[in-house]
Amino acid sequence: MTIRVWDYLPEYAKEKDDILDAVQTVFDSGQLVLGESVRGFEREFAAYHGVPHCTGVDNGTNAIKLGLEALGVGPGDEVITVANTAAPTVVAIVGAGAVPVFVDVREDDFLMDTTQIEAAITARTKAILPVHLYGQCVDMAAVQQLADEHGLAVLEDCAQSHGAYHHGELAGTMSSAAAFSFYPTKVLGAYGDGGAVLTSDEQTKRDLDRLRYYGMDKVYYVVRSPGHNSRLDEVQAEILRRKLSRLDHYIAGRNAVAQRYVEQLSDLEHPEGLRLPRTNSGNTHVYYVYVVRHPKRDAILEALREFDIALNISYPWPVHTMSGFAHFGYRPGSLPVTEKLAGEIFSLPMYPSLPEAEQDRVGAALRSVIARL
Repeated sequence: MTIRVWDYLPEYAKEKDDILDAVQTVFDSGQLVLGESVRGFEREFAAYHGVPHCTGVDNGTNAIKLGLEALGVGPGDEVITVANTAAPTVVAIVGAGAVPVFVDVREDDFLMDTTQIEAAITARTKAILPVHLYGQCVDMAAVQQLADEHGLAVLEDCAQSHGAYHHGELAGTMSSAAAFSFYPTKVLGAYGDGGAVLTSDEQTKRDLDRLRYYGMDKVYYVVRSPGHNSRLDEVQAEILRRKLSRLDHYIAGRNAVAQRYVEQLSDLEHPEGLRLPRTNSGNTHVYYVYVVRHPKRDAILEALREFDIALNISYPWPVHTMSGFAHFGYRPGSLPVTEKLAGEIFSLPMYPSLPEAEQDRVGAALRSVIARL
């Protein structure tokens, strides 16, 4: 039987009654769009983070896009971010009419190299978009200091970091606003698409609510300024409300899987060989994915096929090298660390309900393959 990188079915088997009850609750409510389930989830997700405002939207990409727009980012503005991320981060920047400006990442933790931000700031820079990648946070003190010095907005991309802490502060609480994805694979995942934006600013909250609803306030058909149709679905919101109460449990499960990998593989670590994830001082890691690296990554993946184990690469093609973004003028070699990592990183199976027997198979197979290199 193939071991999958991610699988929701074991979790669904445990939570099926609650998930189906959530669906029934919405269907019995008499309101299928922007009803009590969305309002309740917004209250509860904001409360979990200790911030006053949350706006639920239809997906994580639009959470970034609307978040940028609510912070005043528009056509011609520049947004500093990274290319070692999922393409939707940059799709959202472009969707807001802005121009992505890439800085490289750090080789040891794959996160934004904050020492490169200041050199990337121009007169057109409007915002910084740090990506809390793979499950832990960027150095937000450095980001915010530069933002304050230059009068820039900061929007955290928290799609992969639900519940992660950075020096005692939760991801999503250290900036002007923060965007989340609830795609099914996420640490807090829906049974379909979903997203949200957190903010402590009341005006930003009002702008987000208007932007997700065609540009209207509370009166239908009265558009105050152009917006979008980007509402979080009631069914997904109710499911997320139920799952939010279990978020800390999911994170504990992911950390248990990560620790088991450490026990199985740490003796193989070598600067020129296998390298396991590191957690930075002051951070907690929620292990959205468990990303390791090896200079012979492709040979390892090829050899693992015989073991019927599915692995993933997050991400094999840096965003700045994609043809869809070629007009921004980046060339191979522009971001050397990002490009090097793209040839070495790969993800082991990671989800809270991953059976220990399957994880043992993964560890044994990886050990076997590396021994033959």
